[in-house]
Amino acid sequence: MAASSSSSKSSLATIMKVAVMVVLVLVVTVDGQSCNVHLGGLNVCGEFVVPGADKTNPSAECCNALEAVPSECLCNTLRIASRLPTRCNIPTLSCS
Repeated sequence: MAASSSSSKSSLATIMKVAVMVVLVLVVTVDGQSCNVHLGGLNVCGEFVVPGADKTNPSAECCNALEAVPSECLCNTLRIASRLPTRCNIPTLSCS
């Protein structure tokens, strides 16, 4: 049972890392502008969002980068990222 739980955590960690990377590099267009620049700025938040991260409180730099991302850009990116598991024929994420 422990191996299965460990495997599930490892799979979830891998999926989360992929989702973070998608959010960081995905190009989504909002109002004729590319979100790429804004999303690229979120690289400074990487150390705060991966499972098992030592640092849980984001830095001011991370918070400023997140604030700079237009909400529609971020929402569209998350919507796209949430559809990736289905499109990759892997189990759908169920986050609780």
